[in-house]
Amino acid sequence: MSNPPASLDSARQLAAALLSERGEASGAMIARELKHTVRALDAGSRHGFQNYLATSFQPDTTKLREAATRYLADGTAAAAAALAQAADPPRQEVLRRMNMAPGGTATLVAMRSEITGRLAAEPELKLLDADLKHLFVSWFNRGFLELRRIDWDSPAAVLEKLIAYEAVHEIKGWDDLRRRLAPDRRCFAFFHPALPGEPLIFVEVALVEGLATAVPPLLVQDTDEAAARARAARADTAIFYSISNCQDGLRGVSFGNFLIKQVVEELQTEFPQLKRFSTLSPIPGFRRWLGQQPDLGADDAAMLRQLDDDNWWRDATTRDKVRPFLMKRCAQYLTRSPASGHRIDPVARFHLGNGARLERINWLGNTAERAITESFGIMVNYLYDHDSIERNHEVFAREGEIVRSPQVDALL
Repeated sequence: MSNPPASLDSARQLAAALLSERGEASGAMIARELKHTVRALDAGSRHGFQNYLATSFQPDTTKLREAATRYLADGTAAAAAALAQAADPPRQEVLRRMNMAPGGTATLVAMRSEITGRLAAEPELKLLDADLKHLFVSWFNRGFLELRRIDWDSPAAVLEKLIAYEAVHEIKGWDDLRRRLAPDRRCFAFFHPALPGEPLIFVEVALVEGLATAVPPLLVQDTDEAAARARAARADTAIFYSISNCQDGLRGVSFGNFLIKQVVEELQTEFPQLKRFSTLSPIPGFRRWLGQQPDLGADDAAMLRQLDDDNWWRDATTRDKVRPFLMKRCAQYLTRSPASGHRIDPVARFHLGNGARLERINWLGNTAERAITESFGIMVNYLYDHDSIERNHEVFAREGEIVRSPQVDALL
């Protein structure tokens, strides 16, 4: 006899039963049944279940009001703890118990990924989204993460995921991937025991001489492994040229700062001759920001209109004409302090917040279509200097100061 089809009502009943269940064994059994039921729902029913989770399981208003009154009356630590407990939504406990099922973490990560596109239209889902993020920050803290090097001998399923998840520079098939895993390249990823075989975030590194200023030389196809080993032995610089988050359901959960710092330690151990650790990074917000500036004169506005043709960079006369203007404006964009209320470039915020220095702005560092569209092909190096990382982080976090090199100052 076949099992009856999964229904939204049965999922709701199981979620309610899960919260009321006290026994660990029976709770785990209900959690498994709920996971299978949710996975079997069609898209419309899954959305209904997500809305049910978001709008149900709210804090008890009477208990919350009483706890708030007690805290306002005496302000003790015990009263504050009781208030926090009363304010904790039962929904979080439902999610914690759902996580008891084998594969429960993956189910919840997939749930958060699925509701992402509906948050604007269905603001009630923001409560569920916030609860999931709150739990993930705890469950995916650094103590649970495992750093692994990915190379050509890694499982094929993991290699396929690198191709699928690469978000900065598209991996164009297996030959391209093999080049990125060559002896003068490194790839590292964080994994979590609850998501075996699923990278959470990965970074691609090129071992080079000097500070790389453009992407194409880093991605050029080269099958000579002996030459690659020789380049790795001569390298004095590690260039982090791509960092990709893999799980949309974990957005807002920070992994990258830990990843870069641990990869630097791994590389220093393997290649003690390395002297510099730098990124070669995109500037995704530059072109949009420039087009919104109120102080553009008529000549500047006319120049920008010429650049609407994404092939402008192929013409030497146009390149020479616009370069000083774009490089100066890019330096202005990247050195605006967040302390003044500016929204700064997201990639810049990430690296500056990790203690990197704004080292160099590179003209036409990437002429791929996306880079031309986002930043006129300009790229930037953020330098991670071991002796100044902590100071750079502190002044950026405290005062919004953007530590930068004399080369960047010269552009201003």
